[in-house]
Amino acid sequence: MKLPIEFEQKVRNSFGTDGEVWLASLEERVNYFAKHWGLTIEQPIHNLSYNYVTNVVDSRRTPYMLKLGVPDMDYCNEMETLRIYNGHGCARLVNENRESGAMLLEKLIPGQMLCDLSDEEAVVHEFISVWKKLRCDLPEDCELPLITDWAVSLEEYQKQHRYKDGDLPNERVQQALRYFHELQETTEILGLLHGDLHHENILYSQERGWLAIDPKGVGGDPCFDLVQFMLNHLMEKPDPKALLHYRVERICELLVLDKKRVLKAAIAMSMLYACWFVEDRHPAWIERLQCAQWFNEFLEETVR
Repeated sequence: MKLPIEFEQKVRNSFGTDGEVWLASLEERVNYFAKHWGLTIEQPIHNLSYNYVTNVVDSRRTPYMLKLGVPDMDYCNEMETLRIYNGHGCARLVNENRESGAMLLEKLIPGQMLCDLSDEEAVVHEFISVWKKLRCDLPEDCELPLITDWAVSLEEYQKQHRYKDGDLPNERVQQALRYFHELQETTEILGLLHGDLHHENILYSQERGWLAIDPKGVGGDPCFDLVQFMLNHLMEKPDPKALLHYRVERICELLVLDKKRVLKAAIAMSMLYACWFVEDRHPAWIERLQCAQWFNEFLEETVR
């Protein structure tokens, strides 16, 4: 099996020895599940990230997506989230093996990404339609993480820079942590969040309309699930701050949401993303910090 070098590097960098072992056994795993689930393997997708995803068909020539990943906690969380959504607003999970990290998924045809639409107003409307379809309560017996568990990264960053700012200003880090806990403690509904709901994770199905793929699975206030979309495909635009403001205003208006809560969630998540990028030594932390500052300006204007 010939794999893209970039894909192999990502897996090794993210999973270390476990990733090496998984890569070495990947061809065997793919062939095993193809046989076990009665599938014929076709072409893998061209933009492999951290998981191996390939087109397959069953004995009736029904198309599906076979997805294999290193079976860690995050990957199992994705399977559990797909199971709970059960196809509502999301691609269906048809079969799974959590121990081996294998999923058989509904194939969305033609699978056009939301980023392919050029009309920003249409994009916002379709995003909102998917966001609304995905809303459901977090099951009581669910073992998925909470959004405050994700925020531990900010707490660790704060400990490492207790006396002096690092790349991220301590004031902004503390503000983000306050908002994470404030929103989580005051939310009316502890919801199941997709956790990574943006343009590339919303695809068009001719049969079922726009649907989400690749959920992370986390419990929290539904406002947190708006932020990744707001930040995506932003900084390359001619006036990113104006576009960000437009997205905030339209989303709050169309969903009839408390703008202050939305902006607090946006500040918190932007700083968390910035923190993760700093950890990964990725320069995009600068853009996320800038967005957090813009969100803070919007919030100050709102509370005047």
